[in-house]
Amino acid sequence: MTRERFTPDFDPDCGDTALGIARQDIVIGRWQGLRELLRSTGPDWPVRGHRVRRLAQVCASSSTVETWLAAEPSPDALVLRAATETTRAFNVAIAAGRGVPIDQHRVDGAVMACLQAAQAYPEDPTPWVSLISVARLYPSGVRRQELARWWDELHGRDPYSVEGHLQVLHYYAARWHGSHGLMYDFARDAAGVSPPGCALPVLVQYARVEEFRYAQDAAADGRAPVRLGQHWKNDGAVSDIERTWQRWFADRPETEVAPAELRDVNHLAHAACHAGVREVAAPLLTLLGRRGTRTPWSYTGEPERELLKWRKDLRLRS
Repeated sequence: MTRERFTPDFDPDCGDTALGIARQDIVIGRWQGLRELLRSTGPDWPVRGHRVRRLAQVCASSSTVETWLAAEPSPDALVLRAATETTRAFNVAIAAGRGVPIDQHRVDGAVMACLQAAQAYPEDPTPWVSLISVARLYPSGVRRQELARWWDELHGRDPYSVEGHLQVLHYYAARWHGSHGLMYDFARDAAGVSPPGCALPVLVQYARVEEFRYAQDAAADGRAPVRLGQHWKNDGAVSDIERTWQRWFADRPETEVAPAELRDVNHLAHAACHAGVREVAAPLLTLLGRRGTRTPWSYTGEPERELLKWRKDLRLRS
């Protein structure tokens, strides 16, 4: 019998079937599916955040969320509109190119949409995540006191929000408004106060990817040679991986990876593979099975080839 070839599944919805159905509604301009999805999600903040971010990526190129707002100006519609405006602002920034400022009115508009959504749905941390995200697009960032206030609002609603912490980490990254040191300090501080079983220690692996991307950008722009050396394999990187594994997975009862955490698990698996920490990489890739996210694998190669290479190296069955 011929063994079936391993083929990674890079489902953009990360296995969230209900999200996939609602996303298809956007394509045909039907907003009722969005309403039902977010209503049924309720205050499960990690799931809600994952769904809102994915829906916003699709809504950004349509008028579906505006149609929903015109027909039914609900808090859920305002939260999705805020995330959509944030996505649109980033799309403009990406199209403009690295380091090219975009129209401040567009960024201001996204900020106002976030604040309006936060007022309409006071319990929801999602608008505050969007707000901290869009703050990166101001050429000089935002005032420290303002960022701290937004962070306090988010932290008070969802103190262990991986996405919320991740947006602050990006803000503090050297590619945006901080430095490698500031970024790593934030990641390690958050990891240090997280309870066992919490995913926040993986922020350190996100920080390592950020540092790698900064080095790649600097080399591509001719600002500096690529000096990555033992970036993935130095003693600090290995210790961070082992620490994240222990804090997050040592007492983990779940044998499934939830859609909202799929990208986080892929970041730890990617770091463990490149660091040669086989005792972490093998069980993580086994846990993931065919499910993958294109990032961070795409930063070090073609995602499918990357996963095939590491599974072969670890002698995992297809």
